[in-house]
Amino acid sequence: MKTIKFFPLLFSALAITATSCKKQNAIPESSNAEQEITFEISSGQAFADNVTEDANGVFMEAAASRNLLGGNSQNITTTNGLNGAIISVTPANAFPKTITINFGAGLTATNGVTRSGKITVVLSDYVTKTGSTAVITFTNYAVNGFKKEGTIIVTNKSTAAAKAWQRKVENGKITAPNGRYWLHSGIRDAVQITGAATPNTLLDDTYLITGNHSVTNAAGKTKNCYITEALEKKVVCDNIATGKLKVEGVNHTATIDFGNGDCDKIATVSINGSTPRTITLR
Repeated sequence: MKTIKFFPLLFSALAITATSCKKQNAIPESSNAEQEITFEISSGQAFADNVTEDANGVFMEAAASRNLLGGNSQNITTTNGLNGAIISVTPANAFPKTITINFGAGLTATNGVTRSGKITVVLSDYVTKTGSTAVITFTNYAVNGFKKEGTIIVTNKSTAAAKAWQRKVENGKITAPNGRYWLHSGIRDAVQITGAATPNTLLDDTYLITGNHSVTNAAGKTKNCYITEALEKKVVCDNIATGKLKVEGVNHTATIDFGNGDCDKIATVSINGSTPRTITLR
């Protein structure tokens, strides 16, 4: 399986051990029907994580293109996921800055990812400065037809030992091309595990991501989801490469598995250890 660059955005790492994902709805359901709800919500969470990581990657590339990472941030090598997007930064000489990344009616990167619409980022200071924040919002933004809404608040939590960011999603919503949608919110913590020693390229950067989210489907069913094995996001991969999340129903447990580190777009969902069902992340 592979990583999600989802879409260049990255986002995103560490290692958390969470034990359960508890269903918040007390409405009795048949076992099969409930398991299908859990499968659907698990799929929605996988899409949400992937699209959020992609948005983070787009933000990082845009910041790098305008020398806003901090330090010696000129001439940064990136994946070129922006691929012709129109980027504006105001004001020119002070913080906070507003970064606008406009993909218009749609731009397709060399890796086949198509983005449309606009991302707006309000950046308080250089991206790599401890304590800096970036508030990311979306206007008619979609990746390969998956529409992204809501707000991501990125806070730099770096220490002398490691570069790290917290990403809080508020009022998140992912709408698939077929109209099905999921609401999601929660916190992810990302720790950089490779690439810190080579600040002039993003291509060798890898993040480990931990945290928890809640996901609600269109029918109003909500489940809490926890990362049980840290998600690994490589900048050079379009999708999350490895890691697992656990979602628990009333009498069953679902496991979302992003794979073995390959840069593909495949994840699986299994319930109570049954044969995994494959989902395509985008």
